[in-house]
Amino acid sequence: MNALLPALLATLAASTPAHADFDLSGLPAYQPAQKVSGTIRNFGFGLGGVLKLWEEGFRSIQAGVTFEDKLPTSDAAIPALVTGVTDLAPDGGEPAITEALSFFEVYGYPPTDIIVASGAFDVEGKSNGPVIFVHKDNPITQVSMEQLDGIFGAERTAGMRGFQWTPADGRGADKDIRTWGQLGLTGEWAGKPIQTYGHAPSGTTRFFQWKVMANGDKWNPNYREYVETGSKMIADEDRATQRLGLRHMLQEELAKNRHGIAWTVMPQAKGIDGVKPIAVVPRGSDRAVTPSIESFQDRSYPMVRNIYIYLNRKPGTPVEPRLREFLRFILSREGQRIVADNASYLPLTGALVREQLRKLD
Repeated sequence: MNALLPALLATLAASTPAHADFDLSGLPAYQPAQKVSGTIRNFGFGLGGVLKLWEEGFRSIQAGVTFEDKLPTSDAAIPALVTGVTDLAPDGGEPAITEALSFFEVYGYPPTDIIVASGAFDVEGKSNGPVIFVHKDNPITQVSMEQLDGIFGAERTAGMRGFQWTPADGRGADKDIRTWGQLGLTGEWAGKPIQTYGHAPSGTTRFFQWKVMANGDKWNPNYREYVETGSKMIADEDRATQRLGLRHMLQEELAKNRHGIAWTVMPQAKGIDGVKPIAVVPRGSDRAVTPSIESFQDRSYPMVRNIYIYLNRKPGTPVEPRLREFLRFILSREGQRIVADNASYLPLTGALVREQLRKLD
């Protein structure tokens, strides 16, 4: 390892509080496959400063590389890749259907996505994964991903994979879940209708639809939508009261509605009494997983978000050496230690790192 990199990591650890002590020993140490040089253009999202830290760490080893960054927002990432003004497109989420279509229509193949970190559990604004909440008096303790589809979704003719409308992902109205009795509750709860709450259209909503509803957009007709309290999505006319903010919903609606269920992110629920998170059973499993920083980092929780770097790689062609080396560094033990010490996002597991490295071969 280059002598400068340990000093960089030590400085970072001293200046930014680590959120948890993650064991990264199973991740590969960065060993340069070759010496590279030239400029790497990044256009998209700066990942709250993590991208710059990766660049500093990489340049301490590969001094011949320089970076040219334009980092306004994730929304600029895929368009920059489509128009050819960037080499790498860092992005806090999955592309919208219009982005996926525009890239495919220009190049005839999809962009290559490399997962470089996991979204946060409870750090505000860091691609938080959805968590399920119910009223504190509700006896339910867990729900499956299939049940979430039945609760929040509605029958659909197909599901969306990328931009392809896929009949295999459709489902009938017989899978709808509209009462608490359908989830196994008895007595006074059995016949009570389930009132659903969640996010209005956003990147987080797009992720929930992908993970839970096969990318369908047919919701339970009683679904009530809100936006993140304090965010740019609050309308001017609602700025004073923020009645359509998620914190207002949790405090004034779910906390007062024993028959409600909501999905949102942990930062929006901090300090709110009267509601409780419940565990979720992943598809293909019979074990419920409680949302926590540990279950988000090890990805046993089924709704952890991904942080990506996209690139334009024509199938069958090699990745440009300087890009490959930089991405290998990001996916290394040193690169993921930067993620952990920055304490914004969560570092990847060894299994997921190996999966991403195979995409670079």
